[in-house]
Amino acid sequence: MNAIYRAEVLGSLLRPALLKDARAAFSAGRISVTDLKQIEDRYVDASIAMQEAVGLDVIADGEMRRSWFSGLFTDQLEGIGQVPALKARLTGEGAAVPKEYDVPMVLGKIRRRRPWATEEYVYARARALKPVKVALPSPLMIFLHWSPEHSTAAYTDPFKLFADTTEVVRAEVEELAAIGCTYIQIDAPEVCLLLDPAFCKSGFDDHGISSKRALIEGMEMVNAVAAPIPGVTFGLHYCRGNFKGAWFGQGDYGPVARDLFGRASNYQTMLLEYDDARSGSFEALRAVPDDKVVVLGLVSSKTNTLEPADELINRIDEAAQYFPREQMALSTQCGFASVLEGNPVSVEAQEAKLRLVAEVAHRAWK
Repeated sequence: MNAIYRAEVLGSLLRPALLKDARAAFSAGRISVTDLKQIEDRYVDASIAMQEAVGLDVIADGEMRRSWFSGLFTDQLEGIGQVPALKARLTGEGAAVPKEYDVPMVLGKIRRRRPWATEEYVYARARALKPVKVALPSPLMIFLHWSPEHSTAAYTDPFKLFADTTEVVRAEVEELAAIGCTYIQIDAPEVCLLLDPAFCKSGFDDHGISSKRALIEGMEMVNAVAAPIPGVTFGLHYCRGNFKGAWFGQGDYGPVARDLFGRASNYQTMLLEYDDARSGSFEALRAVPDDKVVVLGLVSSKTNTLEPADELINRIDEAAQYFPREQMALSTQCGFASVLEGNPVSVEAQEAKLRLVAEVAHRAWK
């Protein structure tokens, strides 16, 4: 079995105001790319230092260089264009999402312009004392950018698009592995959204994407990007949406747990959202193959409220009734800033929650 990092991080951290301002200034042509990179570097350095100081066992660069967690598709692919006033697809608690908004949309055949995440890894590796992980978006996340109205000239079948994005993500994986990255996480919120019948309809089926095919064929594509590479651990992060602290789906893993976990055979680590009742019972852990590591996402990244340490220990004990305790670890349930604006969490609370993850993990697995 691969090394287990008991105190995990999911990836994104809150972007400081100066970094957001710099990104806007760069987009408007007011500062150079050199200026932007120097500011990004400063905050990646700060992110690494904070994560190591609180005691995490593995760290990320905080995604300080990204517009949002899935920016590989919207920022770096040819074939994507802006469509104004598109009807929102996101439902659930995400009331912060307007009913109509401008969104990047697949308008032509996609092609990768250049490597996306290698800069993140090379820079972080040179500065970090702890192991560094890199998170990439699931190939299915491009479902948000396909529509029968705008995309069918290039892709009549959205699953042909998903096949192309599978190749894009796999190319990123192979380049990261070639420069020494040993831990790659695939973020797949769309997979858990398939647990919610309401989102299956509003997010997939109503837009011409079969939710049933997504659960089967889509999971096969998600699994394909993690085809084995010697020395590389693959983690799959399941969550139910994270937009400025809002969620978009709910539902127990149980009813489709065997598809969710069984079809992810190439992954050694399952990072599971379990911060509240929306995620259902730990009983679904029975369906996780016994050669995997389960990272329990028990600490919320959506609110400032700090979970009691004893309560987290009790929940770990409860989960251990269904999956071997020695093959588990702890994390927040998601990142703190899946999008540039970030969650409604203070910088102080973010640090306190990551310190809590480290302290509880090292207490639970002495």
